[in-house]
Amino acid sequence: MQVIAVPVKSLERTKTRLAPVLSPLERAVLTLAMLEDVLDACLAQETWEVWVVSPDDAVGEMAARRGAVVVDEQGGSLLSAVREVEAKVTGATGRLAVLLGDLPLLSAEDLTAGLAVDAPVVAAPAFSDGGTNLLVRRPATVIPARFGRTSFAKHRWAARRARVECREVRSDGLAFDLDRPADLARMLVSGRPGRTLSTCLEFGLPERLASGERRTNEGA
Repeated sequence: MQVIAVPVKSLERTKTRLAPVLSPLERAVLTLAMLEDVLDACLAQETWEVWVVSPDDAVGEMAARRGAVVVDEQGGSLLSAVREVEAKVTGATGRLAVLLGDLPLLSAEDLTAGLAVDAPVVAAPAFSDGGTNLLVRRPATVIPARFGRTSFAKHRWAARRARVECREVRSDGLAFDLDRPADLARMLVSGRPGRTLSTCLEFGLPERLASGERRTNEGA
């Protein structure tokens, strides 16, 4: 069994660090756009099942429409979502790849290369904070999952303690997660075709960022 699990927060709580630039509705729309781009890469992996783990109905509806398996997870945190999936991916030969859903530059080729690496633990670090954007484990609980700042180093340390090999994979597509206002500018400069870029252009972000526009009313 080989599963790519993409955990996604409730759209009401998503991407709060973009609040200076985007309204709550815009952040929700952008989250769905990024997820669609990530699913494009995931669904191209023919030998892997694709699961989307989320408490949000809108996320689940979109994922089901795209052909992913939807796992309703009400714990609310990334780690609780991962544990939900770990319990379902059993067996010594099972592989679980946890992939974050905010990687708008990810290509199918990037993901294929990461999944092709043969080791008990494979991890892709984030450019921004040393987090982990992709974690592949065989078996699914060979080391504990950790996410957030510096989690990549924690995964390497956990692999050393468990005496299993941990291999690093790097590519722009796996390393760039869109979390902060500065990341919006980088997304626009990349020019990578996809739903994320189209959504940013529909929001008028080139003009808004150039003018230094900042939101002053969170409810707007």
